Amino acid sequence: MKKFLPISKEDLKRRGCNEFDIILVTGDVYVDHPSYGAAVIGRVLEDAGYNVGIIAQPNWRTLDDFKKLGRPKLFFGVTAGNIDSMLARYTANKKIRNTDDYSPARQPFLRPERASIIYTNKLREAFKGVPVVLGGIEASMRRLPHYDYWSNKVRRSLLMDSKADFLVYGMGEKQILEIANRFKKTADVSSLENINGTVVIRKSLDGLKNYILVPSFEEIVQDKDAFNAVFKTIHSESDPISGKAIIQKCGDRFLVQHPPALPLTTEEMDKIYTLPYMRNWHPTYDKDGGVPGFETVRNSITSHRGCAGGCSFCSLYLHQGRFIQSRSIKSIVKEISAIAQDKKFRGTITDIGGPTANMYKAICSLWKETGACRNKRCLMPEKCKNLILGYKHSIRLWQEVKRIPRVKHVFVGSGMRYDLLIDRYSDEYLYELCASHVSGQLKVAPEHCSGPVLELMNKPPFAKYEKFIDRFKTVNKRLGKKQYLVNYFISGHPGARLKDALELAIYLAKNHIHLEQVQEYIPLPMTISGAMYYTEKNPFTGKKLYVAKTSIDRAMQRALLQYDNPRNRKYILQALSLLHKENLKNLFFR
Repeated sequence: MKKFLPISKEDLKRRGCNEFDIILVTGDVYVDHPSYGAAVIGRVLEDAGYNVGIIAQPNWRTLDDFKKLGRPKLFFGVTAGNIDSMLARYTANKKIRNTDDYSPARQPFLRPERASIIYTNKLREAFKGVPVVLGGIEASMRRLPHYDYWSNKVRRSLLMDSKADFLVYGMGEKQILEIANRFKKTADVSSLENINGTVVIRKSLDGLKNYILVPSFEEIVQDKDAFNAVFKTIHSESDPISGKAIIQKCGDRFLVQHPPALPLTTEEMDKIYTLPYMRNWHPTYDKDGGVPGFETVRNSITSHRGCAGGCSFCSLYLHQGRFIQSRSIKSIVKEISAIAQDKKFRGTITDIGGPTANMYKAICSLWKETGACRNKRCLMPEKCKNLILGYKHSIRLWQEVKRIPRVKHVFVGSGMRYDLLIDRYSDEYLYELCASHVSGQLKVAPEHCSGPVLELMNKPPFAKYEKFIDRFKTVNKRLGKKQYLVNYFISGHPGARLKDALELAIYLAKNHIHLEQVQEYIPLPMTISGAMYYTEKNPFTGKKLYVAKTSIDRAMQRALLQYDNPRNRKYILQALSLLHKENLKNLFFR
């Protein structure tokens, strides 16, 4: 009989055990579902024979929650959760958010800001000498010194600031198993050297080989060009096949990032996603009305990981990697068949996808042998001929899923790369997608219309988006369907001036596109755009960039994109005045 992972000593005793091997502390609620990182890591460790406990959203103001499961035999694993804790707490304007989708009833403030640091310090206080391993998206994207938007300064590696023993970056399954197995053999912390996908701190470089020594932390704090030089090295060495270790001196110690872990094979992916998840929130949250944020992924399926797109503002490149790691059709069908047997299932699979839905089963022959190209991008300026898309596999997958009893609808809710849907090779895929797998709205992300801004974003030229619109309309007309696009645009990205926002606003107004939501740019740690924002230079070319940093500039750019919102009128009028374009008032105010 399937059970939740233990959240109390009593849970563990009912399993016939008296001591936890590993205890995971997470900033999210405990939802036992493969879209929640702590649940995945917990199930992977359990499958390997370890007794794993979960402490979810502990009250960090006391030690009580941190002590409730006792002292683990091996180590504590700490994650801020599925989202960086600063991003979870603050908006782009640094205002406090009033909800948290990863909390019961979306309650705010159950996760502290800088959660990885807070949790680690509390564990150190409660249990002297127990090793602490950091993981999750917050650790991954703050693993090396980085620009922190919320404090407006360059911060040290999260490993140093938290005083944890090890940091796992990337998705983490391979690394956490290796760490657990080594700890099981010896309690010597020094035995955890040379594990790919980890960051450690050393007092000397004795015995290390095949590494690159980059400018010190002290240097990059003082010199933005040195900051960008380090960033370029991190970016170029982020390949699991060809990447080297990166070493940076911080004070009197050395921060060592080992190369990324090897991507998962299809067999390894299949195993992870078929572990005995309960696919629900823990019953302790029933009294709070459950976890509403979970409903968006309850009946969604992860078909693959990784993204070959490399958008400048996105954190996926340095977290999940550039290689596409796909599950087998058999594994996905098995998971959906299990979902369909649930009495609460109403017949709709809300999503089969990943970071980019139409990259399922995409493959490049070079990935396995030599790694991803250092000086070429997979999709820009055009799709590389070596990148083979898996459209025939997606169509076959959809066909097999539709045959599963009780499954009425199979939708693709993840975002699409529209530039991969404008050529003849995508004809059958786009037709099948529109015919049966769009829930009325398809998500795409043109992000902007200005050529120079799109180039900085590493996004396709706007003409490709317009070509896709025509294709989308033509296919739906042929099908006799009325289906729409949900467009995502970003305001205030580095390089975007007020005139660029006006150019986009004019396009939106003339095409009667009304945006309910606009993503106001947030510089995420260790992203290309984050480096642009901080240094006001392109890290690869050294070219100076305009960056909207004042609150009024950011507000005007955002307001122009939502031109039909009455609350934005004063900002739009101010923008038109500054640009000497008062003649456009009638376009926006009718």
